[in-house]
Amino acid sequence: MKNLFIEYPKCSTCQKAEKWLKENKIEYEKRNIVEENPNKEELKKWIKQSGKEIKNFFNTSGLKYKELNLKEKLLDMNDEEKIDLLSSDGMLVKRPLLITAKEILIGFREQEWSEKLYYNKSIKFCKWS
Repeated sequence: MKNLFIEYPKCSTCQKAEKWLKENKIEYEKRNIVEENPNKEELKKWIKQSGKEIKNFFNTSGLKYKELNLKEKLLDMNDEEKIDLLSSDGMLVKRPLLITAKEILIGFREQEWSEKLYYNKSIKFCKWS
């Protein structure tokens, strides 16, 4: 199993993250979030593994999020409804996502990725030069 990099090709943040992965020689399998949106089972597993709240998986700066007025609607939704919503449209999911054996990274923050991946050589699916 390789690391799974879930991205939207037109997203500049995803492009920066992919460039960083290549520069740091971290192997990954790429998946387009629009063509193959994370399903409910994947999301449940990743949310649990990440230790973060479901709200962290929403693309709060996206047009779809704003169009649907999710800032307000999410307050009245239970976890199952939120996961159903996330699995219904890849544009609602924060990206990029990097799924490794030990880490779930949401969005690209170089410092965080460096700390969690580059300096943490215990992640067995990363390739180090």
